[in-house]
Amino acid sequence: MSSSFKNKRVLVTGAGRGIGRAVVKELVSKEASVIALSKTKTNLDNLKKEFPSIEIVAVDVGNWKETEAAVQKLGAIDMLVNNAGIITLQEVGSITEDEVDECFSVNVKAVANISQIVAVNMKKAGIRGSIVNLSSQASMVGIPKHATYCASKGAVDQLTKVFALELGPSGIRVNSVNPTVILTDMGKRACGSGSLEEKKAAIPLGEFPEPEDVVKAVLFLLSEDSRMITGAHLPIDGGYTCH
Repeated sequence: MSSSFKNKRVLVTGAGRGIGRAVVKELVSKEASVIALSKTKTNLDNLKKEFPSIEIVAVDVGNWKETEAAVQKLGAIDMLVNNAGIITLQEVGSITEDEVDECFSVNVKAVANISQIVAVNMKKAGIRGSIVNLSSQASMVGIPKHATYCASKGAVDQLTKVFALELGPSGIRVNSVNPTVILTDMGKRACGSGSLEEKKAAIPLGEFPEPEDVVKAVLFLLSEDSRMITGAHLPIDGGYTCH
């Protein structure tokens, strides 16, 4: 798999912490030329100190125009990981327009915006590239208080399929990974107080995935090892969605 990444330009969004940071670390170890994008400049600066070879881009993916300008400047990209995402928790009856707009701006619109820019530039450069979207098991099951989040990740899965259909003839593959709860800061917030053990009990394999489990799946789908896989949604959930 390592040879799939040597000198390849790989853009990772939401790269400042959590899964995104772990993806950057693994790609650097495989000699990729990594572009780390995040809205938090301090996180990017710390990442750059740890991995001096990376390029950093500070932009809020929820801002369509600013993101469009920033990504266009990058030119041709070989691989893209759409990792940036947020979670909002509301019970039915308390869902607000602002929360829906914010969630969809980051989780859905940014994926469409960044992916199409990268894909068009791939096609122009004749790059047979790969795009991996970070989705969620929440796209496949209903979860209380997660209506907006579940809907946004369902939209990500459909974007994945349509992009795969349209870009396949150009040799560009598009897939998603769909983890259950990963115990990052965002994952812990998603669970809410006192629910971690209950959620773990619902996982047939009896444990939460580690960030590294997601990273391995992402790199597999980016790499030539998965050259005939496109439009797929890969659950990393210990069997949770088997229920």
